[in-house]
Amino acid sequence: METAAALAEVVARMAAGTGPVAVDAERASGYRYTQRAYLVQLRRAGAGTVLLDPLPLDDLHTLDEALADTEWVLHAASQDLPCLAEIGMRPRRLFDTELAARLAGFERVGLAALTEQLLGYSLEKHHSAADWSTRPLPESWLTYAALDVELLTDLRDLLAAELERQGKTAWAAEEFEALVASADRPPRVRPDPWRRTSGIHRVRGARAQSRVRALWYARDGVAARRDTAPGRVLPDTAIVAAAESDPKEERTLLAIAGFGGRSVRRLAKIWLDALDQARALPDDALPVNQPVDGPPPPHRWAERDPVAAARLARCRQVVVGTAEKHNLPPENLISPDFIRRLAWSPPDEVSPQTVGDTLRGFGARNWQVGLIADRIAEVLPDPSAT
Repeated sequence: METAAALAEVVARMAAGTGPVAVDAERASGYRYTQRAYLVQLRRAGAGTVLLDPLPLDDLHTLDEALADTEWVLHAASQDLPCLAEIGMRPRRLFDTELAARLAGFERVGLAALTEQLLGYSLEKHHSAADWSTRPLPESWLTYAALDVELLTDLRDLLAAELERQGKTAWAAEEFEALVASADRPPRVRPDPWRRTSGIHRVRGARAQSRVRALWYARDGVAARRDTAPGRVLPDTAIVAAAESDPKEERTLLAIAGFGGRSVRRLAKIWLDALDQARALPDDALPVNQPVDGPPPPHRWAERDPVAAARLARCRQVVVGTAEKHNLPPENLISPDFIRRLAWSPPDEVSPQTVGDTLRGFGARNWQVGLIADRIAEVLPDPSAT
């Protein structure tokens, strides 16, 4: 489906359907620069299964309005919500089958694993890493995409029943509400994204790091213009190697692993210009380590603050024990980052109330606070100080 007339027909069909709507989106991660949706799949009782090509359409706001009062069922919703929002689709209510499975204590929470375990059907996943920007899409790919939503509402019903049996329905509702709220927030912009270059830890010194930065932004510009994944323009390993050796001539540059391909060689002037710019920077323009927002990495705690390290260990024991008691992954019981922040800088007056308020301030949900605040408040104080 790729015309306005066909979209209007789909909108009418979906509006006339009943019950939840299963939704999925396919991106071209690893192939394209953006994370836009290249295919949207929907299925609803009474409406059937629909595959939408969003590329020729302005947006899908009419479809979004038709489904405004409908619960959306997605698997791993946080992966698809940003690209759906980009084309005008935002759920008001949702059920995330992956998150529901985590809360219910399932060990394997992938869509194929859950479908096989709960419904007895095997899903083929060999197109999951395909380039969905391909046009026309092969028929086998479209069949694969349709199957991703074919059984999603059945899976939702079984997981909802399991959550109810375990007394976790209200917990899941809070989690799903948080996901809905996240769809309305603008995407987070990372400061200094070049610092996430794989292998950058091997690059020593601000001058060498400036070369990583220059090459990273040069590559990003090429990738954006081509709408190509940056790693397909130039691999991180090549950026790090060039930053370490600082080649000044094309011959030396092209001898570095990762720069020998034909498409990379054609861009040799761009890479050399970037290195020249980094070389010409004055000292006060070199990268400096930015202050970290939050506590240091836990492996440094014992040296920097042994009392805090012991506090973190006690808090982690509470989290692990509580998670086991309720058949939950510890990271779904509470974010490890929240516990690190709390252990590094506990409230001046420790009590279940102050611990709960602190955790909520970080973003913890009420059900999470209700499960652990009391015990965390008991173990935060240093036992040797009493």
